[in-house]
Amino acid sequence: MPRTFVWHPSKGPAKTPKLEKPTDGKVQITQVRSAIGHSWRMRATLAALGLRNHQATVVQQDSASLRGQLKKVRHLVQVTPVEG
Repeated sequence: MPRTFVWHPSKGPAKTPKLEKPTDGKVQITQVRSAIGHSWRMRATLAALGLRNHQATVVQQDSASLRGQLKKVRHLVQVTPVEG
């Protein structure tokens, strides 16, 4: 019998920190949780972001479309702004 994802209020982050409004800068995206057990859409979003495996890190240009992708997988990634 395959394992299924069961949402529970105590699982995952209680609150995700919000970034400021989109800027001309870049953001560093690190995958902190595995995509195993999550939907194919979340796995496809992680692949589109350039995250191939757990603990992978990429730097992307900040934009509104990137923010939309990050919102879908915000419980699997950590986002930090890059200076310079």
